[in-house]
Amino acid sequence: PFLMAIDLLYWRDIKQTGIVFGSFLLLLFSLTQFSVVSVVAYLALAALSATISFRIYKSVLQAVQKTDEGHPFKAYLELEITLSQEQIQKYTDCLQFYVNNTLKELRRLFLVQDLVDSLKFAVLMWLLTYVGALFNGLTLLLMAVVSMFTLPVVYVKHQAQIDQYLGLVRTHINAVVAKIQAKIPGAKRHAE
Repeated sequence: PFLMAIDLLYWRDIKQTGIVFGSFLLLLFSLTQFSVVSVVAYLALAALSATISFRIYKSVLQAVQKTDEGHPFKAYLELEITLSQEQIQKYTDCLQFYVNNTLKELRRLFLVQDLVDSLKFAVLMWLLTYVGALFNGLTLLLMAVVSMFTLPVVYVKHQAQIDQYLGLVRTHINAVVAKIQAKIPGAKRHAE
């Protein structure tokens, strides 16, 4: 699954990536115009209309040609789609691991176990207030999807120049962090 996602993001199969990217964009643009309930209902109606039409078409075709091909979705109807107890346990354990780690990290940040990390988190939250004032969550999601499908390709094509500029930015950020850490007592142990 991970390699398939990488192939999609790097546009290795243009047709498949175009379908996935277009579907995401269509869904997100639909959500900007309609409620989630309406979008889900319209998608379900569209899928149901397509399957009913295909089933009727195949039934008419079988009647005209006097063949006995059977139900056109028989292979899909016979697929096993239940999750085993082991699979559910695996996903639950994975979710529990991430939730517990997130809660521990949030506790550490909010209760100021490390002053520098808590200050970094505070700056991030402060910046997010400005982002939230400019964009709603759906717009950010739309921008994230577009970025996911464009930035990897742009990076591959212009990797040398991007790495050079990122190195300059990283150097500047490290210098600023070092100055801040020098002014905060007890923060020198975090200098990189």
